[in-house]
Amino acid sequence: MKNNVNRWTRKAFIKIIIYASTYTFLLLFSVLIGRYICASLPWSNNFLFHFLSWVNNQIVVIVFSFLFIGYLVIVYVQLKRAYINLDEVTSAIKSINDNSTDYIQLNDVELKEINEILNQTKSDIQLNQRAAKEAEQRKNDLVVYLAHDLKTPLTSIIGYLSLLRDEREISSQLQERYLNITLDKAERLEDLINEFFEITRFNLTEQVLEISRVDIVRLLEQLTYEFKPMLDEKHLKCHLQTPKQLEIKCDIQKIQRVLDNLLRNAVNYSFENTEISIILEEKDENIIICFENRGNTIPEEKLLHIFEQFFRLDSSRTSQTGGAGLGLSIAKEIIEQHGGTITAKSYDEKIIFEVNIPRL
Repeated sequence: MKNNVNRWTRKAFIKIIIYASTYTFLLLFSVLIGRYICASLPWSNNFLFHFLSWVNNQIVVIVFSFLFIGYLVIVYVQLKRAYINLDEVTSAIKSINDNSTDYIQLNDVELKEINEILNQTKSDIQLNQRAAKEAEQRKNDLVVYLAHDLKTPLTSIIGYLSLLRDEREISSQLQERYLNITLDKAERLEDLINEFFEITRFNLTEQVLEISRVDIVRLLEQLTYEFKPMLDEKHLKCHLQTPKQLEIKCDIQKIQRVLDNLLRNAVNYSFENTEISIILEEKDENIIICFENRGNTIPEEKLLHIFEQFFRLDSSRTSQTGGAGLGLSIAKEIIEQHGGTITAKSYDEKIIFEVNIPRL
């Protein structure tokens, strides 16, 4: 902005010099032509002859007087124009912070660059204001979801512990049942707290990646092995299609978290007795990991929000039966930190998540 103002000021001074030089040349040229014409004409009018003779004798004074007056007019006109432009720019700057979406329009063509900068600045300010409002809304959502999702298991824990305290002659079988339920609810509560803590840490702190080399094939094989009990529970099979070995540089813990979230999501939303496919391939300098499972087709409008915080595909799926809606949001954050992308698509009862990250 400062450079543009300085350039605009230099242009104004250059214009004054050009106008003054042109005016000086025209005035001197007119004087020479006038003297030549007067010298070549016969004079019969004594008054005009004496007047022109006086003008000729005072020509230096007259020329300097016209030059001085002309220069004053040129400077006045240019300064007046500059003050008008300055006043217009000042008014435009004041309007930057208003809520209007109208573009700033400066009248002078020479202010085109300043006009573009002011409009860009106004657009950036409005964008930042919207981002600030969205961040505030996300923070409020975090509080609301935290209160809602933590309340249910906590209420159950308090309820069953109260029964164990108040019912003195309760059977040992019922005691064990209540204790198991209470333990399940407490573990669920711990999972939720860990999820909320994780997303808060991603939002409020700058994450530093701890980069090291890892064989992504071994990582996927280990992951599918750990998920075997969950797969068996829904009679699911997991098919790995990978090269024998593929090394990448990444934050192992964070990438493992992404793969865990994606496979868990595939298990939760798969039809029973179907197969989950995990395809790993190398393309140029990137690696692509594709998770595909058979499940209800996700509508396009839901796919647009699937990586947002607290979004759940099934509105009837509460935090008691599923996550807090943070897994895919955290996965997206991690992949983008690695300079990659994650996308989702769904058609013909297929759900496909594709991760694309640089190999090295």
